[in-house]
Amino acid sequence: MAVPRTRTSNARKNSRRSHHAKKPKNFGKCSNCGGSHLPHKLCMHCGHYSGRLVIHAKKDEE
Repeated sequence: MAVPRTRTSNARKNSRRSHHAKKPKNFGKCSNCGGSHLPHKLCMHCGHYSGRLVIHAKKDEE
C-alpha cells in the first residue's frame, strides 16, 4: 500500500476540496400554473408535465 512521503498541509488539502461544496438546485417554471418545479419532473401544484395533465393534484380543503 502506498504511503505518502510527507504530510499534506491543510491549505493544499482544502484547496483540493474546494469543488466539493453543494450547489443550489435549478428550478424551472411550470408552463401551466407558473409554479416552480425541478427539471424533468411534473409540477406538484397543478399536476402537469410537458404541457399535459399527468396526475390530478389535491386541492386544499378548508
